[in-house]
Amino acid sequence: MIVGYARTSTVDQRAGFDAQLKELHAVGCKKVFQEQVSSVGERMHLAAALEFVREGDVLVVTKLDRLARSVADLMAIVQTIDRKCVALRVLNLGMDTQTPTGKLMLTVLGGVAQFEREMMLERQREGVLKAKAAGKYKGRKPISSDRRQSVISLATEGATKANIASQLGIGEATVYRILAAEKSRPVQK
Repeated sequence: MIVGYARTSTVDQRAGFDAQLKELHAVGCKKVFQEQVSSVGERMHLAAALEFVREGDVLVVTKLDRLARSVADLMAIVQTIDRKCVALRVLNLGMDTQTPTGKLMLTVLGGVAQFEREMMLERQREGVLKAKAAGKYKGRKPISSDRRQSVISLATEGATKANIASQLGIGEATVYRILAAEKSRPVQK
């Protein structure tokens, strides 16, 4: 069976998400696992896809960075699918691990992808330091006490963190931070 996996980092990337799904269906994916989560977040649908695939299946992704966050992560995923005798196909690279050349390309390109990411992060850190030195970087805006209280109220009512973030127009990470801070506050009598 040909099994697809699509991922974008945010729900704002709808066009990219739709394009991935279209490509995966075009190559004959019978089942597609999809999620919109940062690569550093918990990728439950990727775990489900890796659990689902069986011997002889092919796991297909449109791009390598949709699958793995680092070379180590990529190699762990490859080991998992190799143990299950499952192949990996990366569409934008024309790569298929059913061939020795495909396996070599995967390892080399994974290293290049990690190098690019580390260079991007280094440039980002340098830019932040330069902006701070120029007095242009102020950091994250503080959350108002009204908004903080709204987060706590919605959570108490049983709303999901994603729903709270959506309703209040803030990031999900902000919701987690507010609730964690609230949990660690000493109880006042």
